[in-house]
Amino acid sequence: MSTVPELGCVVLDCPEPMSLARFYAGVLGWSVDADSDDDWATVRSPDGGPTLGFQRDQHYAPPTWPDPQRPQMLHLDLTSTDLDADERRVLDLGARPLPSPDGGSFRVYADPVGHPFCLCAC
Repeated sequence: MSTVPELGCVVLDCPEPMSLARFYAGVLGWSVDADSDDDWATVRSPDGGPTLGFQRDQHYAPPTWPDPQRPQMLHLDLTSTDLDADERRVLDLGARPLPSPDGGSFRVYADPVGHPFCLCAC
């Protein structure tokens, strides 16, 4: 009998794991694990699904998307039932807007250390 792996965690490199974990915990309404520290932090959803991890990378350089000099390697798509309200929240938490080529059904942002992510209308 074969097994199929399950996604347990998506990990983002960053210069300050606790700071970025707090940002995404605020965006998603999740919580930062108590055993998180300056080198590794984890945020968990209340339903026990996959987690987001943040690991310290002392040589971290953010993507320059949409400029291809340092392209994004991964980005998160976050579904939203109210793009305007969620946009205000992510901007208040420290995100900055990036060009959104679609024109309406999704909006693109950079988190505080430059990782692109999208708010997508559902």
